[in-house]
Amino acid sequence: MSTHERIPVHVLPGLVIAQLLGAALWFSSSAALPSLMRAWSLSPQDIGLLVSSVQAGFIVGTFTFALTNLADRFAAGRVFCASALVGAGANLVFAYGAVGLGSALVSRFVTGVALAGIYPVGMKIVVSWSPQTVGRSLGWLVGALTLGTGLPFLTAFVGAEWPWQLVLASASGAAVISGLAVLAIGSGPHLLPARRMDLRMMLRVFSIADYRGAALGYFGHMWELYAFWVLAPLLMAAALTPLGLHQAGWVNLGAFGIFLAGALGCVLGGTISLHRGSRRVAAWSLAVSGSLCVLGPLLLWLSPWLLLGALMVWGALVVSDSPQFSAMSSRACPPDFVATALTIQNCIGFAITIASIELTTRLWAVWGPYVTWLLAPGPLLGLVLLLHPRNRGVTALEHARPAPQAGT
Repeated sequence: MSTHERIPVHVLPGLVIAQLLGAALWFSSSAALPSLMRAWSLSPQDIGLLVSSVQAGFIVGTFTFALTNLADRFAAGRVFCASALVGAGANLVFAYGAVGLGSALVSRFVTGVALAGIYPVGMKIVVSWSPQTVGRSLGWLVGALTLGTGLPFLTAFVGAEWPWQLVLASASGAAVISGLAVLAIGSGPHLLPARRMDLRMMLRVFSIADYRGAALGYFGHMWELYAFWVLAPLLMAAALTPLGLHQAGWVNLGAFGIFLAGALGCVLGGTISLHRGSRRVAAWSLAVSGSLCVLGPLLLWLSPWLLLGALMVWGALVVSDSPQFSAMSSRACPPDFVATALTIQNCIGFAITIASIELTTRLWAVWGPYVTWLLAPGPLLGLVLLLHPRNRGVTALEHARPAPQAGT
């Protein structure tokens, strides 16, 4: 099938919905935050540790997938399905088997490893069906990931009287449906086998100017993104409490609204990228979200309504650049190096998130909403590096090539 032939109408919507459901595993612990804090006497710092353990598992998982070429040695749809089932099981162990923070951290780590077979492999499958519109396709995919990440907050709002274990169990059920759906759809006709990860190429790839600019911009973006998502319910509570809406249900609904805004931002950014380019979308996202890191707490001082509005805009733009960084990196590299390039970009980026999550959750009790000032250097420095002339252009490793293929 040529890149100009139409794909079956159900494929992309099915994959996007599957990504949405699979991503529910990521922040399921945060959605149960009030109940967990009461049941286990946890602090915001402990909740940060639960998310950081997922990030650490994701890093280990992406390296394992890249080093073993699992998504090439086995059908990518089967790898996605198996990962979703493992993640669902680990999440259930957390819900019904963990007896405290220590055992919960182990379960969340395994969930993170499983997510490495959901997010990157899902990205690879989507682009294998539609490589000619990679920016828009990844916009839809990351939008679904964002919405799915916030799905447990909606579940917690709808089932306000449910035990927290049931909120987590619903995320596991969503992941099972996700895996079975992708198994049924399978990979597209443009899925090329990736070269086994070359450790030397992990350094050489940074000599590609366009890749270097996209990767450095992505690193700054990641310093902000997941820490902001961890802080989302806390920031929402800070805005709603002065309005008398401090109940957990309203906080969960508001937090879901932030993720919904992010999903819409990814889709809109992907559409704009077809006409304005991925770099421009990423630059504007970094500029506005970085500014809101500074302005957000000041808006709370002026009016909680202003902070509520800013959180929705912030939620949209904090993640709308993410698919565009992946699109830029995949375009910049020779096709057989894309898997290595995206793997190292993801691994470094997620390692950065652990540092920012730990820093901001540790200081929340002292700084409150002003802790977001510590996030501002990430997107603002990322913007400078993305647009720097030395990080744009063509180098010896680049060459004329067909449409890009996504990898892990």
